Amino acid sequence: MTEVIHKSGFVNIVGNPNVGKSTLMNRLVGERISIITSKAQTTRHRILGIINTDSMQIVYSDTPGVLKPNYKLQESMLGFSESALGDADVLLYMTDVKEKIDKNENFLHKVQQAECPVLLLINKIDLTNQQGLEKLVVRWHELLPEAEIYPISAQANFNIAVVKNRIEELIPPSPPYFEKDALTDRPARFFVTEIIREKILLYYQKEIPYSVEVVVEQFLEDKSKISIKSIIIVERESQKGIIIGHRGQALKKVGMMARKDLEKFFEKKIFLEIFVKVEDDWRNRDNMLRSFGYSPEEVINLRI
Repeated sequence: MTEVIHKSGFVNIVGNPNVGKSTLMNRLVGERISIITSKAQTTRHRILGIINTDSMQIVYSDTPGVLKPNYKLQESMLGFSESALGDADVLLYMTDVKEKIDKNENFLHKVQQAECPVLLLINKIDLTNQQGLEKLVVRWHELLPEAEIYPISAQANFNIAVVKNRIEELIPPSPPYFEKDALTDRPARFFVTEIIREKILLYYQKEIPYSVEVVVEQFLEDKSKISIKSIIIVERESQKGIIIGHRGQALKKVGMMARKDLEKFFEKKIFLEIFVKVEDDWRNRDNMLRSFGYSPEEVINLRI
């Protein structure tokens, strides 16, 4: 009888902001792990989604979009993205048909030096024609000659199965890194904060969503319901007023949208309270960033 060799590995998704990394992550995992909006910088953390079979464990990793940091929060976000280059068994470098190839040359140079297999995914191919796509493939092949190039549409689920099959072929023999029933490395509270923050990104405009952090102060669960108390952190009093809105209507709307998605996510009745608090310039304060999980200690090689 032939012994079945177990395979395990980290498949890390990196790329510039707003190219569709989170949509791809959710497609690959088959669950809504990462929040998705049309705005850049939606993803702030490195988020794992884990696929398990009897003979394989694939640990997918969504990362923040690569950008030049303007404040300490963005420095931590860039650290999460760069850490994904160091522990990947397979690296998915994601671009799309609209972004400039030389948009972030420093990070691309680091991808060129990757020692693991690199799959270059050109997303949103429905926004170009065959001739334009062929030109892009040629240009990317010049920059990453060792990479395998796959045109995809994460939104339309086009060519995703082909990419998944190739990933499974590349995963090395290894025992599992996580328990076989694990879906992610994140606790339930994390997904509460992400779902609320997603609604803020969708509902408010301009700088407001980027000045916001969400904290869960209370998470009480029983068989039929979950009671949640959360706080939206903003940087200025004027932002607090915008978040709350006239007679609290804006905050009420965000809470209603978040509660509906939380009930779908947890498959339980949700009782949600949301408050708003001002913490001046929290995006540049080390103690605040550490308390929100953006500390340098969070940026580690996941193999260690």
